[in-house]
Amino acid sequence: MAKFQFFPREAGFYDLFEKSAGNLVIAAGKLADLFDNYQDVEAKVKRIKELEHEGDSITHEIMQNLHRTFVTPIDREDIALLCQRLDDVMDFIDGAAKRTLLYRVSEPTARARELAAIILKIAYKLNEIMPLLRRGSRYKEILTQCVEINRLENEADEVLHAALVDLFDNNKNVLDIIKWREIYEHLESATDRGEDVANVLEAVVLKHA
Repeated sequence: MAKFQFFPREAGFYDLFEKSAGNLVIAAGKLADLFDNYQDVEAKVKRIKELEHEGDSITHEIMQNLHRTFVTPIDREDIALLCQRLDDVMDFIDGAAKRTLLYRVSEPTARARELAAIILKIAYKLNEIMPLLRRGSRYKEILTQCVEINRLENEADEVLHAALVDLFDNNKNVLDIIKWREIYEHLESATDRGEDVANVLEAVVLKHA
């Protein structure tokens, strides 16, 4: 009789989530650098795209492990959702960077730099949280960090609102308005998805409290 082989309970999930969060920090840092030091734009956008591809590979590996693992360390739906939301943050970072090149942005706005800085702060927080998933004794720390991520997302909402007011009040060029509105929305959406990650993590903590 053939032996049925069980995969390890973790199946590398914790390692992969930490790898995904680490990759996200690098991408968010590259985005902030793009807006703070707006030169070599094509090369910087290309590097962010490479990091987005790396994130896709990690996401694919997590989902592969999920489909072939019998017992998972946290609920299967939470693994899938956490994986997807991390990937969403990366996609919006890539989307914002790509549009600066496609739309031939001559110079980033101060509001864009503010939003990119908030994205980086959220990425750092997520990177700090991920190793805590391994240790139930430190789950309360996850909740504290998630509260801070929620605060940062609220801050991003306020920056977006101010950015749109500035855009419509001070810009008469319709094409510029369209371009920047889309870039702003991609940047703010990255913070929204970061908050979504925090919400999934809060749900995991509450289930295991």
